[in-house]
Amino acid sequence: MHTPLMMGAVAYAPKVVTIWEGFKEYFWRQGFAFDYVLYSNYERQVEAQFEGAIALAWNSPLAWVRADRMARARGQQALAVAMRDSDCDLTSVLVVRADSGIATLADLAGKRIGFGAIDSPQATLIPLDYLRGQGLLAGRDFTARRFDVLGGKHGDHIGGERDAAQALMAGEIDAAWMIDGNQLAFSREGLLPAAATRILARSGQFDHCNFTVSPGAPEAQVARFTELLLAMRWDDPQVRPLLELEGLKAWLPGRTSGYEALIRATDDEQFYDAQGNLIASDYRY
Repeated sequence: MHTPLMMGAVAYAPKVVTIWEGFKEYFWRQGFAFDYVLYSNYERQVEAQFEGAIALAWNSPLAWVRADRMARARGQQALAVAMRDSDCDLTSVLVVRADSGIATLADLAGKRIGFGAIDSPQATLIPLDYLRGQGLLAGRDFTARRFDVLGGKHGDHIGGERDAAQALMAGEIDAAWMIDGNQLAFSREGLLPAAATRILARSGQFDHCNFTVSPGAPEAQVARFTELLLAMRWDDPQVRPLLELEGLKAWLPGRTSGYEALIRATDDEQFYDAQGNLIASDYRY
């Protein structure tokens, strides 16, 4: 039997086991030996990519930034070979209460703005980059309140964004950042009633997760993995439940053009240095 291609994934929720067990079975049905290892956080997962423990990783966008920097610092390359259709061209939104009297970004002066976890690309890092581009800095122009939930998961859960939304409705903060999909979900479930809230601002578009190949990974196995992954079809009754669980309708070739805002934020917020070392002093995972 061939040695399985080993993939890393982060266990941000119980469903992760169900998802990757299903993918493992799919690949084995295609005659491709595949297995996975679960990590408690993305920092350890990225480090494992450079220790030879895993051939590729299902990485958050922030994990990809770190992997890319670590590879470049070593004269290597980390490739993004695939991503979900749902990973492309996302935005984050800044939500306020309809009765707040906040009509423009200038009205945020002196206000309390809620963010997600310290390592959340969509609810903290990219929003801080957006506000910085508008001339607004945390601690100078507004008070930032972080809702730190499950450090090391890079915001893959919605806990911090949900907590921020609840705090907004309770009047504890004046505005809250969240990814557009969560804003819609919170509106549907009544947490953020449409009549009681409105979107004040929207970030530029950005991309989310990708399959990142570890330096030195077996090229033929990675190529076959990518081929089989991209061949998965929504109308295949055996495949569709897996795609639904992972939140996509089609796999796409990987791209890295949608990470510019996150890369800027990683530098400006001093999260990683140029070599991919962790430098965020209050980050716990």
